[in-house]
Amino acid sequence: MLRAETSAGRTVAAVRELILRGDFPAGARLGEVELAERLGVSRTPVREALGRLAAEGLVEIVPNRGARVTSWTVAELEGVFDLRAALEPRLTALAVPRAGHADVAALGELAEAMLDVGAPGPDQDLDAIVPLNREFHGRLVALADQPAMASALAGAIHAPIVLRNFHTYDEASLRRSLAHHVEIVAAVRAVDPAWAQAVMTAHIRNARAVMVRAAAVQEES
Repeated sequence: MLRAETSAGRTVAAVRELILRGDFPAGARLGEVELAERLGVSRTPVREALGRLAAEGLVEIVPNRGARVTSWTVAELEGVFDLRAALEPRLTALAVPRAGHADVAALGELAEAMLDVGAPGPDQDLDAIVPLNREFHGRLVALADQPAMASALAGAIHAPIVLRNFHTYDEASLRRSLAHHVEIVAAVRAVDPAWAQAVMTAHIRNARAVMVRAAAVQEES
């Protein structure tokens, strides 16, 4: 039983990662057979994984039509970002006094790494920003140590993460986003919760503008 549960858990994690890193964009079909072959497992753990991810809001299961990656309307995205803007800046402020020297160093390394891979030029790798960005935000949430708020935020983060293909960002929006990470680290280093909260708010509003604009274009097409 434990082995079966472990296999199911690994499959959930693997399918979640495929979605979150953008292998399957919003609205993409998730075939059980194709996923099972890709992951080297049977259809049973894949079916269970899709059910769990549907409960998380990452997957939609339509009767007689199978599963697909959840997509969002403009109105739904606006609501998601409103919720995120109410929670994540507050969590960031709570994280600041709890951050030690090692935490500040780790956050700084992540912010600089995002600048390195995201800066325009021949070496730009926009896809590489995604895992770095997730770790940066995840560290701040973990430092805040507010499980209830973190749980509420998780649902609000999924939608933007699935849609957060950094190729969608125009250059100005991308530069702002990368600079926000660096400034948040400066605020954490200065032990200034209000500063960190203000920058995180601006960071989320910047992402909101990009994602809502992209969703509006998709709705019109």
